[in-house]
Amino acid sequence: MVKYTRIALLVIMDVLIINFAYIFWLLMRFDFDVSSIAFNSYFAVYVNNMFLITLTSVLGLALAGIYTSMWKYAGADELVKVAVGSLLSVVFSMSAMSLMQQSLPRSTYIAAFMIIMIGVGGVRMLYRYLRRLRNPGAAKMGTLQITRGGIIGSNTRKVMMVGAGDAGASMIKEIKDHPEYGQRVVVAIDDNPEKIGRRIAGVKVAGDTTQIKMIARKYSVDDIIVAIPSANKKTIQRIVTECNKTRCKIKILPSLIDLINEKVSISKLRDVDIEDLLGRDPVEVNIREVSGYLEGKIVLVSGAGGSIGSELCRQIARFKPRRLIALDIYENSVFELAGEMKRLYPALEFETVIASVRSRERLAEVFSKYRPHIVFHAAAHKHVPLMEKNPGEALLNNILGTKNIMDISEQFVAERFVMISTDKAVNPTNVMGATKRAAEMILQEKSKHSQTNFVAVRFGNVLGSNGSVIPIFRKQIEEGGPVTVTHPDITRYFMTIPEAVQLVIQAGAMAEGGEIFILDMGEPVKIMDLAENVIRLSGYVPGVDIDIVITGLRPGEKLYEELLLNEEGLEKTAHNKIYVGHPLGAEPKLREMLENDTLEATVREVAKKSDDEIKEWLKGIVTNYTPQ
Repeated sequence: MVKYTRIALLVIMDVLIINFAYIFWLLMRFDFDVSSIAFNSYFAVYVNNMFLITLTSVLGLALAGIYTSMWKYAGADELVKVAVGSLLSVVFSMSAMSLMQQSLPRSTYIAAFMIIMIGVGGVRMLYRYLRRLRNPGAAKMGTLQITRGGIIGSNTRKVMMVGAGDAGASMIKEIKDHPEYGQRVVVAIDDNPEKIGRRIAGVKVAGDTTQIKMIARKYSVDDIIVAIPSANKKTIQRIVTECNKTRCKIKILPSLIDLINEKVSISKLRDVDIEDLLGRDPVEVNIREVSGYLEGKIVLVSGAGGSIGSELCRQIARFKPRRLIALDIYENSVFELAGEMKRLYPALEFETVIASVRSRERLAEVFSKYRPHIVFHAAAHKHVPLMEKNPGEALLNNILGTKNIMDISEQFVAERFVMISTDKAVNPTNVMGATKRAAEMILQEKSKHSQTNFVAVRFGNVLGSNGSVIPIFRKQIEEGGPVTVTHPDITRYFMTIPEAVQLVIQAGAMAEGGEIFILDMGEPVKIMDLAENVIRLSGYVPGVDIDIVITGLRPGEKLYEELLLNEEGLEKTAHNKIYVGHPLGAEPKLREMLENDTLEATVREVAKKSDDEIKEWLKGIVTNYTPQ
């Protein structure tokens, strides 16, 4: 409705300008002598044909397309349309007058052309100027500085612009101004019905995002640029999913938060990543809470060389701890992390420690030396198939190692202890999940009588972490395929590494003792869909360029994962993306070993036994563990 109201107002303004042009020139032509016979004679001709002149003039302007352009993005193309439309309006009027055997002085048509062109164009430019005064942010967005980093090919690539707003209009103009990029925007897409059918910077808005596949085929589109920096994750997910139905190369403009104080440019365009398909806005931490418990403190991260541990170090460093200790058994990873941290945070006291959480004596030495206030425990064996074949190692690392670092943290009176857990600990079907559930129970039991606040954070699969499915898929694609999926119906919850770490850090701020915090990770993702999307994002067609092969479920693998035990319940926290389960404590056999201080000796003895015997023992302390 707003669209047609705006067009009606423009038509009314143009009607006034057209009639003003003819009347004003007749007055000028006869020196404003309204009593002269010649003026009255020609004026009478004009009045008798005023409707015909007005109608044909508006028709000429309409045929030039000036009523379908979006004038807040007006540029050179729109000014050409004004000139062409003004010329057509005069030609049509003169032709209609001739057919009616009526005439006006020839100079009237020439003058009318000039006045109509100036008036019609001036009204549009004034509208654009006033709009920018009212919305200076849009004006700023409209002045893009595009660097010379675009792709220059021998053949011009046809581009579809998704987003007919300020960013999209600016991208179109800059691509036009830089033919060396070898690109031409041939069509635009927008979900605003008021924009469909109109033109943005000379490019037609041909439809909405549900029509991307059809329009891309119609216009033979090679590349798609998603230029909606204000869109949320769910919108981007939907748009990218539609774009993936084409064979086009997809680029995306970063979000507004990433563009603050920076010029929008083609160099800022990035490839669509798998994170864009999660459809969930990232978790945001409460900066005040987090900085309050980390600033000026001594913080220790175990497993600091891993994907989660290293990201923990990066993000913790932002909150100005007094000292940050990175503990890991694998020297290469923490060596690389140390170089990165010294480069990014030269003022931070960053210490690297080579140690295993299995060694209680070594941990005591480290804690005695550094006296950490906060401990983040990320050290664990996490690969399900490997732990099925090496269950004794899972016991020693995930149960005994976790108990060791908990005991030492308590002994040296650490304020908080945050353990990384997994959704595989819920009703576990594999050794890895069972050992992590045992670690959770030890933590909850210990929290009942400790001065240290012990909490766990439970989440699903982490995109891009070492050994996770995405890097495996990408490596398989690089090698030409096939991509392997264990089962066509298998699903998993996913989150990004920064999200996982932000949850862990936020949980530390919310800890009171014994809680298991759980992230709202949205809907689970089918691994088959994930594989197809990774193939498409790599520029290939699933089943055509890269095959997908079903290999069968691996030992201990579930079709789907759960985040919560039935008896834990689920409550909201102050953070809208974080929930908390009720503390349950340890099951009887495990509690008995903890009370009698026999767990360590028992674990070391059981770890030497056969795989089946180890699994049977695990069933005794984690009663909902059902080995496959």
